[in-house]
Amino acid sequence: MARLRFGEQSIAVRLFVMSALWSFAILLVAGLLLSAYYRHTTEQAFDDRLGTFSRALIADIVASGSDRIETSGLGDPRFEVALSGWYWQVTRLDAEKPEVQASRSLFAASLPRLADEGIPAEEGGLRRASIKGPDDRPLRLVERVLDTEGNGIYLVQVAASITDLEAQIRRFELALAVTFALLALALVGTTAFQVRFGLRPLRQLEAGIAEIRRGETDRVEGAFPRDIAPVAAELNLLIAANREIVERARTQVGNLAHALKTPLSVIVNEAAASKGTFAEKVREQVQIMRDQVAYYLDRARAATRAGAVGTTTEVQPVITALQRTFEKIYRERALSISTDVPEGLRFLGERQDFEEMVGNLFDNAGKWAQSAIAVRVGNRPNETPQRKFLHIIVDDDGPGLAPEEREEATRRGRRLDETKPGSGLGLSIVSDLAAAYGGALRLDTSPLGGLRAELSLPAA
Repeated sequence: MARLRFGEQSIAVRLFVMSALWSFAILLVAGLLLSAYYRHTTEQAFDDRLGTFSRALIADIVASGSDRIETSGLGDPRFEVALSGWYWQVTRLDAEKPEVQASRSLFAASLPRLADEGIPAEEGGLRRASIKGPDDRPLRLVERVLDTEGNGIYLVQVAASITDLEAQIRRFELALAVTFALLALALVGTTAFQVRFGLRPLRQLEAGIAEIRRGETDRVEGAFPRDIAPVAAELNLLIAANREIVERARTQVGNLAHALKTPLSVIVNEAAASKGTFAEKVREQVQIMRDQVAYYLDRARAATRAGAVGTTTEVQPVITALQRTFEKIYRERALSISTDVPEGLRFLGERQDFEEMVGNLFDNAGKWAQSAIAVRVGNRPNETPQRKFLHIIVDDDGPGLAPEEREEATRRGRRLDETKPGSGLGLSIVSDLAAAYGGALRLDTSPLGGLRAELSLPAA
């Protein structure tokens, strides 16, 4: 089965897919922006906290006013625990040999200088960056150079582990992802409901047209929204106009039949009053004219009926009635006529046309059959959802037809055996009527040994 391109998908699918894609795209962008913003603000708050410890150290340096800095411990016991991940370090830069004082947590280790790492200073001389700590844990380090104007120049550094910070950010991102996933599911469900609810009038309109096609009603009924109501109204007007055209055509065909009937009758009467070869020839040609006029009038009537909308015929009662009729006609020959017709099948067309087509197939099979006729009706294989077809098969056990004779048998007025009664129009009428309805007649070899007639007609 060929895959449909997106442009060939239904409106519902296109609306749903586009809405879902846009919803996912918007949620994804929003999620990334929120995650980035949260990371930025969290890291900024962490840096501000380290800046607070840095300012506390600067205050201690200024207050001590000596070479030995007396710190208050910065109020956080983690600076006293070895390799806790929270460190401070003060380096006097103006001494001949830089003097370093550090928190007990550094445990004989030291912090690198960001200036030596090429980290540029921000406004106010503050530098900050992420580094590897003494135990290879990731740290966030802020440093500032302090000039006490006479009491020395100091490099003040404070660092802290960002492991907890990253864990906090990851928890937020997970919660954000779960929240947005639930929101996406809610949006998809809402979109599906909106599409289904919004397109319900179109499905109602489609169902109304299908009912007309099946012959269950003659117009589109129901209340439609302002957008769809004009379409339903135009469809009803189109159906009414179609019926009017069909009725006008039927009237014209009937008028033509009456107009020709009288002149032909006059000619026949005049020829009957005369004797001789000429009169006989006139009578012969008039009979041919009558057959031809009847044939083409029947075709015209069938064409107008085939163009009608909403006319259907139940198949099983017609087949059963024809079976009984032909069993009586061929009672003396003891023909066995079997039928296999499921219930519920309907022909999309006029009853009299269906009777004429199937009746001609019954009649043709009855003329040639030796002892049996089998009729089977079903849905044609490989039917499309847009249009369904009936498959009517009539088999007989007669002599059958050679492949080169089958096409001849469906030609108008062609009789392959003059000993059999008839005008030679039966199969031709069936073929032309079937074509008028968009169907077809095909002749083949029957499993019974005779002729198989396969008739395809539109189904309701």
